[in-house]
Amino acid sequence: MKKIVSVISFLLTMGCFGIPSAVAQLPKISNPLSETEISKGLKEALNNGITRQVSLLTEKDGFLKNEAVKIILPGELKKVDKQLRQMGMEKLADKGIELLNRAAEDAVKEATPIFIDAVKEMTFTDAKNILLGNESAATTYLQTNTSTTLYSKFNPVIKQSFTKVGADKVWKEIITQYNRIPFIKKVTPDLTDYTTKKAMEGVFKMIAIEEKELRTKISTRNTAVLKKVFELQDKIKL
Repeated sequence: MKKIVSVISFLLTMGCFGIPSAVAQLPKISNPLSETEISKGLKEALNNGITRQVSLLTEKDGFLKNEAVKIILPGELKKVDKQLRQMGMEKLADKGIELLNRAAEDAVKEATPIFIDAVKEMTFTDAKNILLGNESAATTYLQTNTSTTLYSKFNPVIKQSFTKVGADKVWKEIITQYNRIPFIKKVTPDLTDYTTKKAMEGVFKMIAIEEKELRTKISTRNTAVLKKVFELQDKIKL
């Protein structure tokens, strides 16, 4: 495949005419890239980030002690939490929150193969759009191409995990205790759906953090292909 000898020739070949004409003044990159190398580099970057961040989230306290993704109670249940604590039931309230996060940590183990499949399906056009896109373009690509599958995989795992870690019993007790309080509006939350969505949010949030670092920190580009791909990105954004 013919090498792309400069940033401007790359942009013209790909039809990216929306970039200002001043781009013609950009310097040539030291290591020209082929389409295959660009795709390979971005796929490598995504796979590395996915593996690293998803594995961190699956560890014990991967959600619970990470303030960026920790699952807290939905609005409907914040009043439940407050009421329980006022009644001296802090331990029960804390346990309820802990078990939501434990279930998320369990479910996220299903994420890696789904993401890897999405990366495998990435076309050169996808890779080009990610390279020329904003700092979360790769994360957006994954959200678009995996959210439906992630939900279908996460939801039953969350449900099973609630049983495994005892969350179903704890939350049944919490809701029962709260609904016994006189003159309050009874609650019947769908915690499986809520935790599933929050677990997905957490995964995408951490991948977005990883992507931003890769785009902005040269030290994270730890292979020859990654260095060449993001040298091209840096030249384009001068």
